[in-house]
Amino acid sequence: MSSEGKRLFNIIILGVSFMFIFTAFQTCGNIAQTVITNLNKTDFHGSGYTSMSIIYGVFSASNLISPSVVAIVGPQFSMVVSGIFYSLYIAVFIQPATWAFYTASVFIGIAAAVLWTAQGNCLTVNSDENTIGRNSGVFWALLQFSLFFGNLYIYFAWQGKTHISESDRRTVFIALTVISLVGTVLFFLIRKQEDTKAPGDEDSANEILGESSSARNKMMRAVAAFKKSITLSFTKKMMLLSVTTGYTGLVLTFFSGVYGTCIGAVNRFGNEEKSLIGLSGIFIGVGEILGGGIFGLLSKNSRFGRNPIVMLGILVHFIAFYLIFFNMPNDAPIAPMEGTDQVAYMIPSKEVAMLCSFLLGLGDSCFNTQLLSILGFLYSEDSAPAFAIFKFVQSICAAVAYFYSNYFLLQWQLLIMVVVGFFGTITFFTVEWEAAAALAARGSDYSSI
Repeated sequence: MSSEGKRLFNIIILGVSFMFIFTAFQTCGNIAQTVITNLNKTDFHGSGYTSMSIIYGVFSASNLISPSVVAIVGPQFSMVVSGIFYSLYIAVFIQPATWAFYTASVFIGIAAAVLWTAQGNCLTVNSDENTIGRNSGVFWALLQFSLFFGNLYIYFAWQGKTHISESDRRTVFIALTVISLVGTVLFFLIRKQEDTKAPGDEDSANEILGESSSARNKMMRAVAAFKKSITLSFTKKMMLLSVTTGYTGLVLTFFSGVYGTCIGAVNRFGNEEKSLIGLSGIFIGVGEILGGGIFGLLSKNSRFGRNPIVMLGILVHFIAFYLIFFNMPNDAPIAPMEGTDQVAYMIPSKEVAMLCSFLLGLGDSCFNTQLLSILGFLYSEDSAPAFAIFKFVQSICAAVAYFYSNYFLLQWQLLIMVVVGFFGTITFFTVEWEAAAALAARGSDYSSI
């Protein structure tokens, strides 16, 4: 197999592994609050929103050390260990205990930081200036199949159910735990890239991946990675991109936790309200996969770079927010177990709700594929620190959003996303224009990025 073939193979395995792990985790996150609402009359007293807030809070803090961890143990082993912790978190729901639930939330926050830093490093090392757009799209499309399979099962398994029994819960979470473990094992298939640099050449991406028998050298690389993360955090480009990244964190919280809870709380949807949570996840996944395919795989045909795709993303999201505002009751995110009988500005429509799910996924893929692409392009030699900062900002915003989701009515959550999304789009445009100007100065073809 050629060198390029090996690289593409690694990207595909990376995407498939993440697809399995996040089929389990994202399905878990989508139904967690609904399941917990049915558990809170027992000895279990927890909140899915609070758990996710803990996860993303710890996740954000852990991104400060995750480049150092990847530098010491390598990206492949980092992803394997992280995958095990994801599986343990999901397994907690088989026989829930409040202390185990929140403890697992802390550990998965740490694991997530290491997992995504290693992923960004692996993506960049297996890409170059001409393939980063394609590889970002391939990875993103494969990852987002995770929203399709798990939620398809939930839709059929919970059809017509208004209460989730203990047997229903155990069956789902045993299956999800096994799926997560399968994805973890697949990481072993990723092939290490050979170092093609001449002796004495320095490349921080290869430094992160390199293996050394010297513990002292490993520690030096760990310290260097930490210092690089801090330094990059305060550069102009990274600070501008952080606004865009923060917006993706808010949207992630909304479509992965809040919106499904809203749908499940609307009593006017009748006996379908719980199964519609799964169907909503499927439509989000379809939007994500379609966006990843079109804007990633066909990136070479783009003559205008990344900005038009991000512009499409924000327009699609604004349409979705507008329709959700009209379709969903304001108290849906914080409704009790009995649900809500309130009506917004129209009688709640299942068709409109599913359309909004699709639009949320499509818009999210626009932002994330282009952020992955521009980070891999701008920081090809500092991939682990750059992706750690990306996940730090995204996760801390997600943590904040999960926290206020316990208290804010739907209209205020939508307004926050509109404001941050507007400014995030402007800051992305600014960085992209600078990247285009730098590329033109080097005499490269802008359409290749």
